[in-house]
Amino acid sequence: MEIISRVCLGLVVFILFSQVILNVAAVINEEQELDRITSLPGQPPVKFSQFSGYVTVDEQQGRALFYWLTEATSNSVTKPLVLWLNGGPGCSSVAYGASEEIGPFRVNKTASSLYLNKNSWNKDANILFLESPAGVGFSYSNTSSNLLDSGDNRTAQDALVFLVNWMSRFPQYKYREFYISGESYAGHYVPQLAEKIYDYNKATSRPSINLKGFIVGNAVTDNYYDNIGTISYWWTHSMISDATYKLIMKTCDFKADKSSEQCDKAVSYALDYEFGDIDPYSIYTPFCKPNNNSVGSVRLKNTLLRRRVSGYDPCTENYAEIYYNRPDVQRALHANSTGIPYKWTACSDVLIRNWNDSATSMIPTYKKLIAGGLRIWVFSGDTDSVVPVTATRFALSHMNLTVQTRWYPWYTGGQVGGWTEVYEGLTFVTVRGAGHEVPLFEPKRALLMFRNFLGGKLLPSKS
Repeated sequence: MEIISRVCLGLVVFILFSQVILNVAAVINEEQELDRITSLPGQPPVKFSQFSGYVTVDEQQGRALFYWLTEATSNSVTKPLVLWLNGGPGCSSVAYGASEEIGPFRVNKTASSLYLNKNSWNKDANILFLESPAGVGFSYSNTSSNLLDSGDNRTAQDALVFLVNWMSRFPQYKYREFYISGESYAGHYVPQLAEKIYDYNKATSRPSINLKGFIVGNAVTDNYYDNIGTISYWWTHSMISDATYKLIMKTCDFKADKSSEQCDKAVSYALDYEFGDIDPYSIYTPFCKPNNNSVGSVRLKNTLLRRRVSGYDPCTENYAEIYYNRPDVQRALHANSTGIPYKWTACSDVLIRNWNDSATSMIPTYKKLIAGGLRIWVFSGDTDSVVPVTATRFALSHMNLTVQTRWYPWYTGGQVGGWTEVYEGLTFVTVRGAGHEVPLFEPKRALLMFRNFLGGKLLPSKS
């Protein structure tokens, strides 16, 4: 009888425990379902699932970050999770990454509907777009001073908290292969978040974030080498005169915390009188003529040589502003549910002007993460003059990495797609003919690069 009683007791405990598990799963599924996007206004039919909404990262100050997950077009349960971050600091991953670059949809000219991007990165991975930090896009803070004191450190910490909390809501992605990607000032965001996760994983007995590596493009990396490389690009691409080049090199101390009045005047002269009416984010393509309503006006004068603004300024940015300010679109995205007291914009000028802390160099972080065994790729569109290929090459050359595979041209469609060199712990890739937003200008080449990154494969040579 005693044995039977023990068996019965064990069975009861098992049933109760199973019921608790089922209840927890039901709550989790309910949370996910609340975030499910059934369809966006004007969206073509798709077979993959989408979710969007808010994740609180600071209860006390009321900071919440907005995300948009587009699951893989096939076999989503077996494919990795990739987080995409745009830079600025202060620019939206919904505006750029999702709507112009790697997302599944593009906004049409009238902002009345969406059409499919044939080279979307969710063909190969589940893509998670995050508007970060609070104050960018739909992400918000109930503490208004947060918009005036944002910086690198809090942005990285909030992004880590977001991921931990988001994976509690989406436990199917816990322990999934995870990568981080982005561009421009995300040259800070991406490695800084990778370092936060790396340290978090080391301090956690069973870490839930299975970070494998990151890929970042036209990345702000090191203030000194970036600035030297940028001025060199301007001069070698005939954008400025010999006299202005010499004057900038003479008057600008790129190692100083602040630029001198003489340096500012020299740079302003180059931008105002020598550049001409070109798009500095893509120097060989036509630019969208700015108008009074343009949200993407190029903010070079206040940001070059200190901070770089993420975001190409084609007219598609204007279409995105109209679309994402539509109430029906916001309802479909579960966005702006708290009534943010400002309209959605591609970039936040308030955050850009008031950025609080910014690392002078990411080189030490790269070295730490290379030693930690992460897969790291750095790519560069070669027609960008804001964070140009020369800037990236100067910075990388001072990491003193050992070459594994020497510089060679890589091919796609029988044409040179760019050039690449593989070092111990890092792969560098140029994308031929691409501007600041590489997947916007060269979507096929960008997708091939992304696939090879995920697969840990060399880019194809002609042979």
